[in-house]
Amino acid sequence: METASHRQLTHQAFGRVRKFVAAYGALSAAVLVVDVVLSVTGREPTSFMWGRTAGVLASAVVAYWLTGRAARGSRSAFLRVRIISVVAPIAILAIDLIPGILPPWFIAMQVAAALALAPAAFIVNGSGLRAAFARAR
Repeated sequence: METASHRQLTHQAFGRVRKFVAAYGALSAAVLVVDVVLSVTGREPTSFMWGRTAGVLASAVVAYWLTGRAARGSRSAFLRVRIISVVAPIAILAIDLIPGILPPWFIAMQVAAALALAPAAFIVNGSGLRAAFARAR
């Protein structure tokens, strides 16, 4: 049985997660803005950079939407937020380690986005939220 205090802690935890996911989204959007500025000024970003920017930004939008659903009690959304919050930063960093594929400024902005999301992974994978979404036996 969930107590009022437990619900409050869950609500606070999702508030923190939402802030980290929003920061991830804001930094991802900033990369898109830089891509657009470069494109307008004649220094066309590569198609890989456009695709990467769009993919990371899309994952931020989906993660934010799922975080809201999870905060309202959706177990499936909670599980997906857990996965995205772990996999996205690892994938971003892994691709950034490929030498010569991306310019340093792009890598720095993508790493900043990944680092903004990483704390959310610790929160949603912590025992408190996992207990709140434990499967009934």
